[in-house]
Amino acid sequence: MDRKTVQDLVMDYDADKVMLGVIASHSALDTCDGAVEEGFRTAAFCQKGRERTYAHYFRAKRDRDGKMVRGIIDEPIIVDRYREVMEERWQKWLRDNNVLWVPNRSFTSYVGMGEIEENFMVPMVGSRNMLRSEEREERQSYYWLLEKAGLPFPERIEDPHEIDRLAIVKLHHKQKKLERGFFTCSSFEEYSQKSEKLIAGGIIDRETLETARIEHYVIGPVFNFDFFYSPLEEEMSPLELLGVDWRFETSLDGHVRLPAPQQMTLGEDQVLPEYTVCGHNSATLRESLLEKVFAMAEKYVKASREHYDPGIIGPFCLQTCVDKDLDFFIYDVAPRIGGGTNVHMWVGHPYGNSLWRRTVSTGRRLAMEVRRAVEEDRLDAIVT
Repeated sequence: MDRKTVQDLVMDYDADKVMLGVIASHSALDTCDGAVEEGFRTAAFCQKGRERTYAHYFRAKRDRDGKMVRGIIDEPIIVDRYREVMEERWQKWLRDNNVLWVPNRSFTSYVGMGEIEENFMVPMVGSRNMLRSEEREERQSYYWLLEKAGLPFPERIEDPHEIDRLAIVKLHHKQKKLERGFFTCSSFEEYSQKSEKLIAGGIIDRETLETARIEHYVIGPVFNFDFFYSPLEEEMSPLELLGVDWRFETSLDGHVRLPAPQQMTLGEDQVLPEYTVCGHNSATLRESLLEKVFAMAEKYVKASREHYDPGIIGPFCLQTCVDKDLDFFIYDVAPRIGGGTNVHMWVGHPYGNSLWRRTVSTGRRLAMEVRRAVEEDRLDAIVT
């Protein structure tokens, strides 16, 4: 979709009545909480059977003057399937209600990349043309962009027969659409044994295994860096580090909490851990390492502008691990709001709070950008 088409749409919006909209999943609570903090109304598309979090427990209540007194979701819209947001009646509703759409991982997974790129006629805050880069199977995936940027990522193993040390096999979970069927191995024999067990258990399938990415396993802690890039900023740095998060993964975290003797007694149906994300926590980084982190982000932004015009807009997340020599390796990139930002809603990110002198989560920082764009009559600069 040509960007000018979207920019023309947003120029017809009533800037005084802008709302923020999102698929009710992933990081929707942070997005909507941040929107409310900056004075915007919110709309969340909820899937039937998963709607009560948004339509009941976090439903908004405002007083006569429109001030929020409880909750964060003004308009919970319940549909049978998330992809119904693509229907013309709902796209028209979004435009008629001056909704700026915030993409998250659930949006791209449940709706479909092609539909989003070609048929979603709603102004999107962020980089529509970069969403596809998140798919590892794409020729121009984030690995392609990282290589163009000269950024470090785990070394790829092209053939499973070449596995000669600890490696991780990355592929989608067969049953859980948003989750991973990852597993580790240190030889071709172990690769074969584990993959067959996972196939038999319905966790992965043989077809997806054929296209899996195999990488050398980087031993070290994980840091997900939540960044923001502002196309509106002309005086200060347009690149901001807002905060850091890391994941709780089941059943992996359950395995590592067991002493080795107990791990050795696990049954056949327990012995292989899964990497299903079930929560997040906050972290900070040793200050002497921050220069490396900013340098990585600057390179990523520069490459995005060179290869995905207009480049990254708004929030993005570099997911990294750090080895024993304190070298970073980027193992995943989210070219939109990250999945772990709910841990910072209301209380803010540690670095974002220090930078802006108030509580600033990723969701609020995004809403702050929208507010500035409204006030400066520059909404066209932040949408694609």
